[in-house]
Amino acid sequence: MNNRRKLVIALGASALAAPFPSFAQQAGKIWRLGYLDFASHKSMVDAGRYPDLIQGLREQGYVEGKHFVLEARFAEGKADRLNALAAELVQSKVDLILSTGTPASHAAKRATATIPIVITATTDPVGEGFAASLARPGANITGMATGVEDTIQKLVELLMLAAPKVKRIAAITNPASSVHTPLLALVQSAARKSGKQVLPVAVRTPEEIERGFATMARERADAVIIFLDAFLFQQRTQFAALALKHRLPSISQFSQFPEVGGLMSYGSDLNDNFRRAGVFVDKILKGTKPGDIPFEQPTRYSLVVNRKTANTLGIKFGKEMAARVDRVIE
Repeated sequence: MNNRRKLVIALGASALAAPFPSFAQQAGKIWRLGYLDFASHKSMVDAGRYPDLIQGLREQGYVEGKHFVLEARFAEGKADRLNALAAELVQSKVDLILSTGTPASHAAKRATATIPIVITATTDPVGEGFAASLARPGANITGMATGVEDTIQKLVELLMLAAPKVKRIAAITNPASSVHTPLLALVQSAARKSGKQVLPVAVRTPEEIERGFATMARERADAVIIFLDAFLFQQRTQFAALALKHRLPSISQFSQFPEVGGLMSYGSDLNDNFRRAGVFVDKILKGTKPGDIPFEQPTRYSLVVNRKTANTLGIKFGKEMAARVDRVIE
């Protein structure tokens, strides 16, 4: 087992699994794997997630073009496209669907109760209705959680360490994500304990992101948190550029954010999920029901900082902050 991850065993009754076709006797076939992403194809490739997915499958003995073909659909950040794209995958008779982004995973769930679904990342599998329990998901869905709830309040703490004079923190959310409302409440709670204010900024499009930063300037926000989400991840370069333009210390939970100029990130490496997805796919194609495969959660989180951005913002990390940094981007 990858020593960066563990199987999390949780109490809870499992739902009755829906009937599935038997895959175990079909080892010689070329598998048709569906892939449904809330974000764009470019975002997936630029972040290295596509090669990580292919590499993870290769490590389990599946070579693209020889053992499987990948039917991919991308919503380009538009939630209203997801149901139709999920239906396309079902109609194309894929053997399994991989989904990225909570809205995409919900669309896949609505589209089929029999085709196995492997979720590459979800905040709360049980709360979102994807699993009866982490240990025994039941039905046709399994996959990996992000651990976001475990780390979201940490973002406030890290901003305070990096920029102690911060008073008002903007929190960028996507209204299409059902998990952002409870996560925002956690951020607000952490901010209140530190005597700080939170300015919620909801965005669905690149244009709304531009207007959101104008709102931050008008409301005198002096730092910004970008929540974890497939669309927000897709727009990470835009966020980094605008945060720097407005001279706002910024932090998110995706490690690629500092790589494009954001100040900091703290969270798990979600690219690991795409490599790890190959293990789930292999188990299912060899006959294990997805409902019998436990959801996994990350066990390691990393703090990544961009030194150039810090210098541009005039931020000097103190000893306590410097001791926590796992990786520095020069």
